[in-house]
Order: sequence, then C-alpha cells, then structure tokens
Amino acid sequence: MSLPQNPPDATPPEDADLMKSVLPPLLNDFHHWFGRTIELLETKDVGFLSGEQRQDLLSRVQAAQRQVSASQVLASATEGQASIDMPVVMSWHKLVHECWGVAIRYRKENQS
Repeated sequence: MSLPQNPPDATPPEDADLMKSVLPPLLNDFHHWFGRTIELLETKDVGFLSGEQRQDLLSRVQAAQRQVSASQVLASATEGQASIDMPVVMSWHKLVHECWGVAIRYRKENQS
C-alpha cells in the first residue's frame, strides 16, 4: 500500500502556485493603502470627520496594518504555504474602500 502524494485536505500544487503569485502583491497593496491612510489621518486635518470618527478609522486601519504585516511575515516564513481566510481579506478590502472614500473626499475638499 502506498501513501498518497498529497493528503486529501492538502492544497493542490496549482492552488499553492497561484497563492504564491497572488498573495504577496495583494498584501503589499493592503499595506500601501493602509499606510497612506494612516499618514493622512495622522498628518492632515480631515475636517469632515469628527475626532471620534477619525480616531475610530485610524484604530481600525492600524489594526488591519498589523494583521497584514503579520500575514506577510507568515507567508514569507512558510514560503507561501500559509493562506488567509477570505472573510479576513474581504474585511481588509472593505476597509480599503472606506479609506479611498475618505482620501477622495479629502482631495475634493482641499483642492486649491
């Protein structure tokens, strides 16, 4: 009797290759946009946000940024064998959209 090459619950090689090619750039994008938002919220007067709204968004973005950084380290340490649950990725994606909305509104209100 021989053992199967991959256990039944293992990621197929083609999925692992896809993950290795997609995950790093995706995490880099999240890192970039979260970093830009942190800079905006920490250095500019975003007058359309109350202090509480600004602090709430800043806290959520900083937490997501830490999660992204940890995911990057884990993906690197496991040579792309680690993955991220889709609900987590979708929450980051939703937060990036919120960040874009704030940045667009800020730019529109501060054009001169």
